[in-house]
Amino acid sequence: MSFALDPRLAADTRVIGDLPLSRALLMNDARYPWVILTPRRLGAIEIRDLDIAERAQLMEELALVAATLRSLPDVEKINIGMLGNIVPQLHAHVIGRRSGDPAWPGPVWGVGRAIAYEATTLDARLNWLKLKLRIG
Repeated sequence: MSFALDPRLAADTRVIGDLPLSRALLMNDARYPWVILTPRRLGAIEIRDLDIAERAQLMEELALVAATLRSLPDVEKINIGMLGNIVPQLHAHVIGRRSGDPAWPGPVWGVGRAIAYEATTLDARLNWLKLKLRIG
């Protein structure tokens, strides 16, 4: 059986590509630069389901994505979260934040409705992320 992305993650995101451990996904919400990393490990629900080397690799991938998003001019702070209450598949959110964004200073979850990227903006953001993350 091969890796399959949870349907709820697939519905809310666009695939950027694969890093050594994780599938990188762009959350389709133009209000925030928001990447989700999902380790491609069958049955992984909690971080403890990864071995020690995979946990270290996930941390490196989180740091890479965080640095990439932080390089955007309107990003002042990076939030990283792993909740898993709604989608049990192990995944980590890396979200670029700025003072005055729609959820500032609180968490982004449950604040307003997502605003989908326009097609040209989505393509540009995906291509930029692929380049910066050295995917593809």
